[in-house]
Amino acid sequence: MERSIEAVLDVVDDDPFSGATPTGLADQFDDPVVPEEGVGLDVAIDEVAERVLANSVDPSHPRCTAHLQCPPMVPGLAAEALLSATNQSLDSFDQAPAATILEERVIDALGHLFDLPVAADGVFTSGGTQSNFQALLLARDRYCDQRFGRDVQHMGLPTEAESLRVVCSEAAHFTAEQAAHHLGLGENAVVTVETDDTYRMDPEALDETLSALDRQGREPFAIVGTAGTTDFGSIDPLAELAERAAEWDVWFHVDAAYGGALALSDEYADRLAGIERADSVAVDFHKLFYQPISCGALLLRDADEFRWMARNAAYLNPEAHDEAGVPNLVAKSVQTTRRFDALKPYLAFRALGRDRLGGLVESTLELADDAASLLDDADDFELVNDPALNAVVFRYRPCEGLDEEAVSELNATVRETILHDGRAVVARTEVEDVTSLKLTLLNPTATLDDVAETLEAIRECGSTVEEVQREVTA
Repeated sequence: MERSIEAVLDVVDDDPFSGATPTGLADQFDDPVVPEEGVGLDVAIDEVAERVLANSVDPSHPRCTAHLQCPPMVPGLAAEALLSATNQSLDSFDQAPAATILEERVIDALGHLFDLPVAADGVFTSGGTQSNFQALLLARDRYCDQRFGRDVQHMGLPTEAESLRVVCSEAAHFTAEQAAHHLGLGENAVVTVETDDTYRMDPEALDETLSALDRQGREPFAIVGTAGTTDFGSIDPLAELAERAAEWDVWFHVDAAYGGALALSDEYADRLAGIERADSVAVDFHKLFYQPISCGALLLRDADEFRWMARNAAYLNPEAHDEAGVPNLVAKSVQTTRRFDALKPYLAFRALGRDRLGGLVESTLELADDAASLLDDADDFELVNDPALNAVVFRYRPCEGLDEEAVSELNATVRETILHDGRAVVARTEVEDVTSLKLTLLNPTATLDDVAETLEAIRECGSTVEEVQREVTA
């Protein structure tokens, strides 16, 4: 363990990435993965340090700002070692007695954090993808039972399943479509709703969409609200969406994988107003709760909704255990063997408390506002959005007269160049068909000076790219 810790610390660098290319990395692993005879643990760790760690992106570096990949806090790393060493599996009480009870307590605390009723329940998941899938699974099966009298768990989908629809915003995460595919409905079962100029679902457009589906004989069974879109951090008007879900008697799911941590903050928690009315909530701890991957949770407003997927297995959770009050977490999960990931947020909550954790989140939102101002004041950058959370979308536009195609090509090339330069890691996306860059400022240790250094690196890379392009066209 000590040697592994030293290996991690030894590769910490001035830059967030080595700049290695896929081909270069492939050449690092020419040795047999499974040799006839082992090289010993010390040598193997040293090889990993040289080949893997030294060529890994460092999410704790203040100029690593590409994705929703947080710097893990020390309590989370300590918890990771503890839970891995004890190797608890949450699929039966006798495999993980204290872990089972602790997960239930953490879930209760999360229900309280999001102002869900006392009847709420939940389960830890691998992250937002699994949470969103499971929420829509339960929503589909409840709807099929109530609308068509069909027990999907035992009888499969009814013939009317072709009419089922999921409604979300056009800025929602792709996991809505992915879940529809996995649920046997097909991606075309997802109907997207227009957003306003801040990339939030437009309630009036939602009304029009629901009415149109009704006229077409379609069956919307879930409305998905997003609390933190991937590109812009936008938070849908959750209270208004809850009203529509109640009016149409459909399941209301909130994907708060990104923005759920605002609940920790007294200053920003009101941006989640309406989340307490959700039938289900997805929350990730490996984003703004600063825990190691993977760590998420699905929360349900009503614990009884887990019945749509519950099952008993004689060797794990026989019915006699239910009657005796033995905790039964496997019946709430799409996983059987499952890690004790609840230990990570638990240790962080106990060590830091809500105020300090909330302060970390608040600092990143404040940095994003300052970064947006810095970009807005610069002549060679174009600010695309005012940040709703801590994602800032912008474009490098060094001079007037560049058409959108030229801007797209320039920004795409700059992003690729700066990645392999290694000085900064930034994201790319498309806004109105124009390639744009993005700073995802999750790191509470980052400063505005770090943002300025990243922008200067983009300028320098951009100048190099422009010079090469001029030489090619000359």
